[in-house]
Amino acid sequence: MQEIKVGILGGAGYTGGELLRLLLNHPWVDICYVHSNSNANKKVYQVHRDLLGETELEFTDIFSQEIDVLFLCMGHGDSKVFLDENPINDSIKIIDLSQDYRLKSPDNVFLYGLPELNKEKIQKANYVANPGCFATAIQLALLPLASKNILPDVSYLTAITGSTGAGQKPSALTHFSYRNNNISVYKAFEHQHLAEIGQSLQQLQGDFENKIQFIPQRGDFARGIFVSIVLQSKETLEDLQELYKEFYKQAAFTFFSQEPIDLKQVVNTNKCFISIEKNQDQVLITCAIDNLLKGASGQAVQNMNLMFGLPEQSGLKLKASAF
Repeated sequence: MQEIKVGILGGAGYTGGELLRLLLNHPWVDICYVHSNSNANKKVYQVHRDLLGETELEFTDIFSQEIDVLFLCMGHGDSKVFLDENPINDSIKIIDLSQDYRLKSPDNVFLYGLPELNKEKIQKANYVANPGCFATAIQLALLPLASKNILPDVSYLTAITGSTGAGQKPSALTHFSYRNNNISVYKAFEHQHLAEIGQSLQQLQGDFENKIQFIPQRGDFARGIFVSIVLQSKETLEDLQELYKEFYKQAAFTFFSQEPIDLKQVVNTNKCFISIEKNQDQVLITCAIDNLLKGASGQAVQNMNLMFGLPEQSGLKLKASAF
């Protein structure tokens, strides 16, 4: 197969760096350029220092359309500004990792890129909006219930994320001295990912009204998301377990576990692990992903594989940290 020519905009941040690490080892990819205005002419490994010895690529401030696919790894709002100012050739596929095109609207031509929900549509899409990290984990934890129209009126959940979820630019709340030995809540009940979560759940359960009581938390670790959801259900534990196993039996990266899960099982992989416990009518669903991989760059590569007819796991057979 002919190599896919790739361009990356916003290659100096966390998602851009993770995308580079994946694509440098992808068997069917040629990285044509990595764009960064602030780092132009620097070696990529001068910013992503672990890539020393992996590549001699340099950042550029020149945007070229001599590519097959463009990854947008820019800040929220910047993707839309860029595409409004720079018409892209129809032959180029686009995968946007920002939140700019995740919500449906009459003028939005981007498809929501959650493979476990929209795989067949992604295979035919030219423009894909990569889901948010919290949104990915929470949707994967709830979609099987929505598929059977048994998602209850209210779900209560907490989700704790690593510091890389806040991006590379330091702030008072991401600085080591604040984050270390600390846990804190932010955007309680009103996180921006709630809208895309509700949109996807309504795709399967049309009468769902997005009653998710979501408490995001900042964790004292670098990467990963661990979600805990409590809801009521009359279904037996055995029936719920069978529902999840059946729903994800063809999924390339999402797996149901009969045993309790932990975060290190998925960190540094594109996997999602889900587990269920039940006490009377109370159900606990736990879900874990790596926020930079399945929650961002890994899922973007997964979407690229689908869009170009490649095996879904290409370039994504990664080893978990484990210990």
